[in-house]
Amino acid sequence: MAFFVRSHSGLVAGVTITVIAMTTSASLPAESEGAIPVDGTVTDRLVEANKHYAAAFTDPGMDARPVLQVAVVACMDARLDLHAALGLELGDCHTIRNAGGVVTDDVIRSLTISQRALGTRSVVLIHHSGCGLEGLSEDFRHDLEMEVGQRPTWAVEGFRDVDQDVRQSIQKVRTSPFLLHTDDVRGFVFDVKSGGLREIRPN
Repeated sequence: MAFFVRSHSGLVAGVTITVIAMTTSASLPAESEGAIPVDGTVTDRLVEANKHYAAAFTDPGMDARPVLQVAVVACMDARLDLHAALGLELGDCHTIRNAGGVVTDDVIRSLTISQRALGTRSVVLIHHSGCGLEGLSEDFRHDLEMEVGQRPTWAVEGFRDVDQDVRQSIQKVRTSPFLLHTDDVRGFVFDVKSGGLREIRPN
């Protein structure tokens, strides 16, 4: 998804102030080139964008096995551009994302398939600063039950200490009996303000 920069200047107390605003292509106004009609949905805009993508698309000739033999487990947060942040190209890795980058049973399922069927050997776990799961408790599930009349079968997996949650994720991966390769499992916290990674050492 492309980013666009707009700026405007004005005088405040005799000083010229320039404001620069960044927006994603999905939030551009309808009058922009290639935009969908005003009454369309975000999904309509994505489908329209795909038409332009497909028109210029060339089959890269890759198979399903990641070139770098690595799987990255990360949060679904929209601020994380994993390929750009890690210097990855199309076909380099498997990317597994969910709320919080939590190592759930389904993540273990994906990692197991990634390793056993598709040849990956390394696992990189990435949490981040300012995560929406930080401080969220299992009361979230209780509130849902009160609202819809059914208790979710899944855990919220909220946390208070992001570093400790990364350590727990590393431990879950390293102790899974289903994974073939657990010697190269490393965890990091991505700083959404600086763009840097901070490695978390396991206990």
